[in-house]
Amino acid sequence: MPATNSDPEQARQFALEVVGRLREAGHEAVWAGGCVRDELLGRIPADYDVATSARPDEVREVFGRRRTLAVGAAFGVITVLGPRGAGQIEVATFRTDAPYTDGRHPAGVTFSTAREDAQRRDFTINGLFLDPVTGEVHDYVGGRDDLKAGIVRAIGVPAMRFGEDHLRMLRAVRFAAGFGFALDGETRAAIERMTHLVTTVSPERIAAELRAMVSRTGRRRALELLDETGLAREVLVEVAPAEDGATADREAWGQAARIVDALDEPDLATALAVLFERAGEARLRQAAARLRLSNRELKLACWLLDAVAAIGNAGGAEDLAKRPWSQVQPWLAHDDAFLLADLLRARADCGRGAADAAAWVTAQIARPKTELDPPPLVTGSDLMAAGIPEGRALGAALAALRAKQLDGEITSREAAIEWARK
Repeated sequence: MPATNSDPEQARQFALEVVGRLREAGHEAVWAGGCVRDELLGRIPADYDVATSARPDEVREVFGRRRTLAVGAAFGVITVLGPRGAGQIEVATFRTDAPYTDGRHPAGVTFSTAREDAQRRDFTINGLFLDPVTGEVHDYVGGRDDLKAGIVRAIGVPAMRFGEDHLRMLRAVRFAAGFGFALDGETRAAIERMTHLVTTVSPERIAAELRAMVSRTGRRRALELLDETGLAREVLVEVAPAEDGATADREAWGQAARIVDALDEPDLATALAVLFERAGEARLRQAAARLRLSNRELKLACWLLDAVAAIGNAGGAEDLAKRPWSQVQPWLAHDDAFLLADLLRARADCGRGAADAAAWVTAQIARPKTELDPPPLVTGSDLMAAGIPEGRALGAALAALRAKQLDGEITSREAAIEWARK
């Protein structure tokens, strides 16, 4: 698939070129999967996949070994590298899959036809093929009808599709929420019966699905579906409402979903700060460790959680303005303060927190950096030169002086050193 920084038009042209080159070599080749779905929905595809009758070694012959990667060759997939700006494309040989033995990969593959290849895919809306030259759609699974009806339906027997790759249950939720589609009844029933299997999926893959869910359109519905299907109790067990839990817990989850939906800068760290506001930092850390989140995501989520506790529940702008500047400035001068401002606004829009307090924070972080975060009056070297020994006393003196500087009690280097000496 193309690099994330690829140009959409160049990626499209490269996808056309790949199909053309394969056809010139005598092979059948079409666009496949998500790019076809997006084309039919009038969206710009995020990436392009090509399905072909060419075997992996034949694909490498067409494009050359220097422009291809054989990482997925065992499953009939060759990655073709495009020119700068065009990204890369996965070219997969039409195949049928042997039984899945690990909840993710088939034990082997058999090269086959386009019709048979469609049957092994996950959902009907992802099982379509498109001739990008003529515009003809090849539909062997009823995907066009489901696209028109707005339905996410597993191909064939849902339990078999989810048994092959347990992550498909989360993907079903993501697709339904992201496109504003409904889950087919049998597909949804299979998910509700098989939720426990999702815990066998690698934490990294689960986290990747959660990132995609909470950062895109439809994130409120995604969180609601996670709760309704029972998947939330498996992937966010530390905070999800119990199946027969208290009404207050379910209402809190619903409000958290609305707040996440109201964010202008949604990401997983911010969403977790919202979801875990009632549960607390200890449970947030448990979830982050279980999902193997990056240190950056964990640190940011915890910082937002602490920031909301410190200033997010203020009585209003007047309350915040009355506080010593040294108490609020560290939050406002932080590199991620813009995310905090967005979160406070979203909370206020959903009835949690004061709107004028959120507006006050937004206005403060827009101030020039020289006003918001002026350089310290003194350094540790300055104080040691003044006779203060290195150690805890030095650190405490620096912290106290910074607070006095921010609050306007000390305004010069000389006055700061004099205070420290006393």
